[in-house]
Amino acid sequence: MRYPDSKPQLSAARILEMNLGFLGLQFSFGLQQGNMAPIYSYLGASEASLPLLQLAGPVTGLLVQPLIGAWSDRTDTRWGRRTPYFLLGAVLCAFGLFFMPLSHSILMAVSLLWILDAGNNITMEPYRAYVSDRLNPDQHQFGFLTQSAFTGLAQMLAFLTPSLLVWAGMNQDWVDTHNIPYTARIAFMVGAVLSFGTILYSILRVPELPLSLTERARIARAPKGLGAAVTEIAQAIRDMPPAMRKLAVMSLFQWYAMAAYWSYVIYTIGRSVYGTADPQSSGFHSAVLTNGEMAAWYNGVAFLAAFAMVPLAKRIGAASLHAACLVLAGIGMLWLPHITEKWMLFLPATGIGIGWASMMGNPYVILAGSIPPERTGVYMGIFNMMIVIPMLLIAATLPFYYQPLMGGDPRNVLTLCGVLMFCAAIAVFRVRATGAEGRPIGAEA
Repeated sequence: MRYPDSKPQLSAARILEMNLGFLGLQFSFGLQQGNMAPIYSYLGASEASLPLLQLAGPVTGLLVQPLIGAWSDRTDTRWGRRTPYFLLGAVLCAFGLFFMPLSHSILMAVSLLWILDAGNNITMEPYRAYVSDRLNPDQHQFGFLTQSAFTGLAQMLAFLTPSLLVWAGMNQDWVDTHNIPYTARIAFMVGAVLSFGTILYSILRVPELPLSLTERARIARAPKGLGAAVTEIAQAIRDMPPAMRKLAVMSLFQWYAMAAYWSYVIYTIGRSVYGTADPQSSGFHSAVLTNGEMAAWYNGVAFLAAFAMVPLAKRIGAASLHAACLVLAGIGMLWLPHITEKWMLFLPATGIGIGWASMMGNPYVILAGSIPPERTGVYMGIFNMMIVIPMLLIAATLPFYYQPLMGGDPRNVLTLCGVLMFCAAIAVFRVRATGAEGRPIGAEA
């Protein structure tokens, strides 16, 4: 493995530059969260079918990220270990974003979503490993929480872009022949440029460190190919650190709740604030824009909260801090379905934003301190499996209980999300991950 003193201490500005690609990557995710369910509805899909239609994200995450993680751990090229995957993912992501708002059928939208999510997932896992590769352990917190901050900023911009276009004079009800608003078309095409451009900037400005002779020899000896990658994933799961196993329980509750929230929050706002369930109505278009403004708010909160969490995580530990943030997110989700005035939506959104900032940073602080450096890529990929499996469970379960248990009302789904966030908080508080000196990871000695 690389000698500890071979990693130069980076300035805050350089860490921001190396993570700028996360801005474009998460702009893409924000566009998906805010627009894919409405796009499917514009094209004629039912509410109950939404989790099934959005299977691309969890399935590609389940299959792609662990494989890319294992392969990137064993990659040695003139461009670096992770860089080839950054570039391939960025190209696929830009392609999917550009053509998505031009969809003329549910099949076309689903197909493009698979390409888009494959690109996102090819880039995501190496980007997580890149932080662990490039930074010394004492900078991991700032590195991962910077990614969390860029997640908040990027998704704030992604959610807010359609409203900015309307405020600039575009008609929110101006749609193409397939009922997709032109505001969505412009936002997705901006995302295509931003996603590719920021990732390219990051890898040019802060390139990967050269591999040591020891690392190169290890990579040269390691078996290659799909079979070797699958074997490596299986062995890594078998040898998984205890802290990571405990995080799996937290992830089950946390990500089931988030996926359900993203799928049904627009439909909740449509009913509670605008009194409509008709996706072709002007009220529904208003609900989509309002959700974008609310999501922009909570992502803005996440952007600021991520930096505020750096000293807090050092003081009380990442696990305890994350548990508290999940409680705030749960309160917000329980409160939101009962709000009937638009301006009040921003109050529960604040709690959701604090929780979102923590989700994108603190679990990775815990994880990075508990996994062996030579297996960073594969374990980051496996950790993503813990994110996407709950999303697959939504697709396999929610369509069947949406009517009988939720009464066909998305507001009841958000109530369930709040309860699940409390369960996640209990689970992560029990992690108590410890470093070599027996103190909570991320806490000061």
